[in-house]
Amino acid sequence: MSIDNRITRLLGVEFPIIQAPMGWIARSQLASAVSNAGGLGIIETSSGDLEAIRAEIQLMRQLTDKPFGVNIAQAFVRDPNIVSFVVDQGVKFVSTSAGDPNKYCAQLKSAGLTVFHVVPSLQAALRAVEAGVDGLVVEGGEGGGFKNPRDVATMVLLPLVCSKVGLPVVAAGGIIDGRTMAAAFALGAEAIQMGTRMVSAEESPVHANWKEAILAAKETDTVFLNRFGPGPALRALRTEKTSAYERQPPDNIMGAFGNALDLYFGGDMEASIALSGQVAGRIDSIKPVSQIISETMAEFEECVRGLATRYSGAT
Repeated sequence: MSIDNRITRLLGVEFPIIQAPMGWIARSQLASAVSNAGGLGIIETSSGDLEAIRAEIQLMRQLTDKPFGVNIAQAFVRDPNIVSFVVDQGVKFVSTSAGDPNKYCAQLKSAGLTVFHVVPSLQAALRAVEAGVDGLVVEGGEGGGFKNPRDVATMVLLPLVCSKVGLPVVAAGGIIDGRTMAAAFALGAEAIQMGTRMVSAEESPVHANWKEAILAAKETDTVFLNRFGPGPALRALRTEKTSAYERQPPDNIMGAFGNALDLYFGGDMEASIALSGQVAGRIDSIKPVSQIISETMAEFEECVRGLATRYSGAT
């Protein structure tokens, strides 16, 4: 079933499912599959290679005629003209993250773009609302990637933020299927964002070794690194490297990150840090994006109808 709510209307999509903007991974191959399946594909900029990103956006338009967006990860983008770059690409939706929502929001909105900001806390959410964003991505600490050192689980953070703000909210962190989507909607969200589930998708460009590591992971097989800084905290798959970093954090986590491309596309799981959410422990198969999204929506509908029938007598 398609869903009509504030987020699907803002984004122009059939299903309120957004793919996370993962560095080097969230490019046209994966993002176009998400958009073509009725969700919203996102192109990343956190890799910093804007010429490659420009080419990916051009390719995206060849692969899909559906809406898609771009993410600006502020901590990792060094180009002072990033807003002009994004506006010039003609996209209509931008998510901003890893920084102050005031930095780019006014410029982006004055250019006619819809802007959501990623927040890890209530304080950050209220600041984003004051900055004038159109919506929020509320990301719990169980999600993969770069995190707030003071992590809060989605089950706590999402209803807290939704009780204090009136903007539409996308739930991120721990979301993998229709049941978790239904739970997120019950807590106040109007859309979900999937990261680790999309890393393991058939269209994900990462090496098969990374996908197989996700399939093999237990729910306890992620580590939370660099809680006390300096630099960002992050959640990643447990490997020899990350287990060592968990016990003895490096002085500079980004300096010790290693060669990401050797891991991402070369398959050397010890070459860098495989960012991953705790939902890796629930993923047991590699599926096409279209199947992930269709199964999520079917299970969401089944779950919502089942709860209504079981507990209210509704049909």
